[in-house]
Amino acid sequence: MASTEGLVPITRTFLASYYDKYPFDPLSDDVSRLSFEIRSFAQDLLQGLPPTQGESLLIQEADSQPPHKIDENMWKNREHIEEILFLLERSHWPPLLQQPSTSEVAEFATICGRLKDKFQRILRILASFQSRNSERVFNTVMTYMPQDFRGTLIKQQKERSERNKQAEVDALVNSGGSIHDRYALLWKQQMDRRRQLAQLGAATGVYKTLVKYLVGVPQVLLDFIRQINDDDGPMEEQRQRYGPPLYNLTKTVLIIRLFLSLAWQRFEAFKLNRHQISVLEEAVDVYTSEFERFINFISEVFANSPFFISAEDASMFETRKSDEYNEITVPAGKSYEVSLAVESINSYIAWDFSLVQGKMNMLILPYRRYESDQGNFSTCMAGHYKLIWDNSYSTFFKKALRYKVDCIPPVLDSAESNEVEG
Repeated sequence: MASTEGLVPITRTFLASYYDKYPFDPLSDDVSRLSFEIRSFAQDLLQGLPPTQGESLLIQEADSQPPHKIDENMWKNREHIEEILFLLERSHWPPLLQQPSTSEVAEFATICGRLKDKFQRILRILASFQSRNSERVFNTVMTYMPQDFRGTLIKQQKERSERNKQAEVDALVNSGGSIHDRYALLWKQQMDRRRQLAQLGAATGVYKTLVKYLVGVPQVLLDFIRQINDDDGPMEEQRQRYGPPLYNLTKTVLIIRLFLSLAWQRFEAFKLNRHQISVLEEAVDVYTSEFERFINFISEVFANSPFFISAEDASMFETRKSDEYNEITVPAGKSYEVSLAVESINSYIAWDFSLVQGKMNMLILPYRRYESDQGNFSTCMAGHYKLIWDNSYSTFFKKALRYKVDCIPPVLDSAESNEVEG
């Protein structure tokens, strides 16, 4: 069992610094260009025949923004790829394509076979990535768990849970569930598991005691699973940094699926021309190559990303972040204020330029002109404080303001410290 002493969960600030080492080269401009062209072709197919209800839902999804989650977009890509592979199965081709009567149609049938091969390959790459990443996360977690019968029980419980989830998926498929239904269930299972883990991390009272001491889950791991997927938690940095290129790829594969779906239903009335077929083939080439590049890239990022860091490192990264100054311009005749809440008693607030106004409009410092680089004061009570930079005395000249606010906890002497611990 790996030691967790002195460790804390990764923070968003740490991940920002870590991700700086892994910049993702922008997607090829061809991604957006080809997506636009394919979407235009799809729109042309709708001119003579209005969309069905199912096609309308697909159009609505194609014209909406993809979900703001890395893992959900991975599942979305996998779902759309499987839907495209379903369309590219020879038995699901339009009758005229299954029995081509012209050389042009026969050539397109050959191209469809090549497209199928490319989508099957990228599906294998994606499924392998998801499987390896899931296994890596579990194995990493297990290194911090007791290496006795409790660890064995956890592994057995995971295997049993996986079998139960797979049985649930199989039952859905056997009852006639669609590809979309299957992936909706898979995502629901993942979110249910995530909620259960978050609840486990937020456990209190007797249940928390059981989890920590009987099951052997260390506190730092409970903290990790409670906060890692918060909307503004560490993973938001990942979503902001690497989400946009993946979201664009999600939209691209969805547009390809939309185009094929519409083309199959209208194949007799609207035969595809050479230009449309050429653009489709190019779009599939660009999508599969760029998606493979993204998967390989994110695999390396995930493989080297830690779950925990030392408390000293966490403090260092937060300190670096707090060293950043805010800069504004205060116009002549105007004032600028910053509100903050002080929750700890006898803490200290340091700032660079200042007039401070506290609770019930009680002035902490006299209201007068101050030079820059001034201002330390001790709060007398918890509450809401305002830092006000007033330039209203100036009729003509604006002021450039560069400031930083730090809340410094009190330093207790040894006697007070013993009292608190007792």
